Amino acid sequence: MEEKMFCFQCQETAGGTGCKVSGVCGKGPELAALQDLLVNESRSLASVVCSLENQGMDIPEDIPSMLSCNLFMTITNANFDAEAIKARVRETVERKLELIGRAESEAVFDKDALWDGEGEYVEKGKSVGVLSEPDENKRSLRELITYGLKGISAYMKHAEVLVNTYADTGEFLVRMLAQTLKTGTDENELIRSVLETGKYGVKVMALLDNANVSAYGDPEISKVNTGVGSNPGILVSGHDLKDLEMLLEQSKGSGVDIYTHSEMLPAHYYPYFKKYSHFIGNYGGAWWEQKKDFTSFNGAILMTTNCIVPPSDVYRDRLYTTGTAGYPGCKHIPGKAGEEKDFSEIIEHAKKLNPPTEIENGQITGGFAHSRITALTDKIVAAVKQGKIRKFVVMAGCDGRSSKREYYTDFAEKLPCDTVILTAGCAKYRYIKSELGDIDGIPRVLDAGQCNDSYSIALTALKLKEIFGVDDINDLPVIYNIAWYEQKAVIVLLSLLYLGVKNIRLGPTHPAFLSSGVGRMLKEKFGLKEITSAESDIESCFETV
Repeated sequence: MEEKMFCFQCQETAGGTGCKVSGVCGKGPELAALQDLLVNESRSLASVVCSLENQGMDIPEDIPSMLSCNLFMTITNANFDAEAIKARVRETVERKLELIGRAESEAVFDKDALWDGEGEYVEKGKSVGVLSEPDENKRSLRELITYGLKGISAYMKHAEVLVNTYADTGEFLVRMLAQTLKTGTDENELIRSVLETGKYGVKVMALLDNANVSAYGDPEISKVNTGVGSNPGILVSGHDLKDLEMLLEQSKGSGVDIYTHSEMLPAHYYPYFKKYSHFIGNYGGAWWEQKKDFTSFNGAILMTTNCIVPPSDVYRDRLYTTGTAGYPGCKHIPGKAGEEKDFSEIIEHAKKLNPPTEIENGQITGGFAHSRITALTDKIVAAVKQGKIRKFVVMAGCDGRSSKREYYTDFAEKLPCDTVILTAGCAKYRYIKSELGDIDGIPRVLDAGQCNDSYSIALTALKLKEIFGVDDINDLPVIYNIAWYEQKAVIVLLSLLYLGVKNIRLGPTHPAFLSSGVGRMLKEKFGLKEITSAESDIESCFETV
């Protein structure tokens, strides 16, 4: 039977090989083809820009922003609106043709960049999808780079609402996208590009970290309420702190309470947001539990970025999207990066709805960004030297629906009591509500924040390297056990590889987009490992101690 589509960019891809009939995420073949077309036209636009740059033309200022928006829209669970994707394709093709028209007559463009937007978009999308690269290893490396660029793009868009420049990261995005369009690219060049993508992953996470701290202050160690109030509420999910800021400001005195969900939990760690008395707490768990959480919440829901699960009829009419997120039939709140958005409609809607149903009542502790852990340095060093802390375990990354992810709860709960977990991202929901105790007042789970705050964990490791006077980051008493789901986790992985981290366990399964050859290369060069069982992996991690 002819495949209706092919996508293997997320961890839950069908059969561990690729979604061929419809996406596990909920996207159908038409949407998959349109997303493939948008990625290809982004590559084409980047290729045209690079050709013009070789003629001496500067990269137009709007191009990195346009490309990062395009790629972010194609991240898993970000945008399911086919018309919105088509509109981005048209805008990208028009911008490309406009730039080609400005070229000198002797300009030579990659033939793959010259499509003029004529014809049927879905059929064109099918012809330029993942499988258009016939060489398995080159395809694997190209997609690994592309998914890393999607992760970079997500962090660029998060930062763009707060700062006016990406420094050289935008130029890198253009150059690397252009490279992924080329056919016949040397395999060794692609391998070098994988690590260079990791280098810029570190840069963009540093950019976003600085932007968030400048706008909202250094994260503080905080206890976040998981109960509910008596007022109607709006539940904010996704990742965008600027959207949350605008919503909080516009909803003051409205009688509507604001709650975070999933990756928005770390907003409570920033001092800026503590001034809002109607910012109540965090509701529910990781993104994949949203059908249950959104139903019992009763109020309006705002999806600021990716992590949408196709909504049920119970709450579809009270789900709003904004930014790069979108879903057919759900209201979209417009506004470009840096613009003031109007949230009055969702606030008025929330007033008419019931207060949330309480599903738990307790607290979550977090806020252990690099600045806060640095402040605990003396305490940590003393605990290590006294033998009270034997290992640090980095368990950052994504959560997901797979039952195999119960492994991470088991792993955390079965770790020896002289270990400390460093976490970031929604993977924390597998163990952050467990009672794991502390070591001399240092909690055994230190949550740095969102997935991009893996940068804080990397800085912590580099600080420990300096403190303990080791030459190699891999000589530290640190174990890496990373859970992944989508493309932001891919750039976190590539960033760790760029920093020289080896022997990372990656699960619950290895990416389907890694060919056997590329998987073997990552294992030989970086010691990338698969997970087995919690007991076996813990025994392996501590066998040399």
